[in-house]
Amino acid sequence: MNLKDLKYTNDHEWVKLEDDIAYVGITDFAQGELGDIVYVEIETLNDNIEMGEVFGTVEAVKTVSDLFMPISGEIIEINEKLESEPELVNNDPYGDGWMVKIKCDNISQLDDLLDLEAYDSLTK
Repeated sequence: MNLKDLKYTNDHEWVKLEDDIAYVGITDFAQGELGDIVYVEIETLNDNIEMGEVFGTVEAVKTVSDLFMPISGEIIEINEKLESEPELVNNDPYGDGWMVKIKCDNISQLDDLLDLEAYDSLTK
């Protein structure tokens, strides 16, 4: 996956748009800061969540962190692999470690998110 094709939030989520469906996960920086992820809890399937609202949590050995919705929409799929393999978020945060798929309400909200260069400067 080309990281330049993604959009990013200040809360370290990434978004990849395919038509009007968006994949969402956490960034490599975020998983590195969290450490070994032991549990991903997302109980918002079929819910409409507004941009900036919490849609789940990630539990690591050291801490629990909220997951914030980067773009408003309906969560239409949760990555079920994470139930038995939460370490996919550590090993492949931009691939098999994706968290949810969203049917976007307003794709123009992506314009408010960061590009790779802006996100990289945030994490330095």
